[in-house]
Amino acid sequence: MTTDTALQASIVDLEIYVDGASRGNPGPAGGGAVLKGPEGGKRAEIVLPLGRTTNNVAEYSALVAALQAALQHGARRIRVYSDSQLLVNQVTGVYKVRHERIVPLWTKVLALLGEFERWELVHIRRKLNGEADRLANQAASRSEAGEGPAAASPASTQAK
Repeated sequence: MTTDTALQASIVDLEIYVDGASRGNPGPAGGGAVLKGPEGGKRAEIVLPLGRTTNNVAEYSALVAALQAALQHGARRIRVYSDSQLLVNQVTGVYKVRHERIVPLWTKVLALLGEFERWELVHIRRKLNGEADRLANQAASRSEAGEGPAAASPASTQAK
């Protein structure tokens, strides 16, 4: 597991954009992610209905699903973008994880990141995360319509 803020685009297998959404916090929630190749072409989209949960759980769930998808795509070097400053700072060790529902997700994220040769997690402004935001909101709408964690299977991962 290596974080490298100087990681250059030319050596990244995938760029990943993740987001979570919850209507009501807690409320109907979902995660979304976009995986792009180094040339910018879309490799996969993830729409992850989560049922009723918090925004932070949705953010972490989206990241877990995206990291799993990146490994399935054979990526070894990744750069992940998130508009959740809390998630970025918890995963990179700037903030401690205190909430009991987040600890298992955080642990899973760290284990998955350990599978990569190199990784970087970057905080970006919300307006730069539009595709993942759209997918997270689509997933939250599906949760609102009655889909939930049981529906968040590989079938809800839409490869492009």
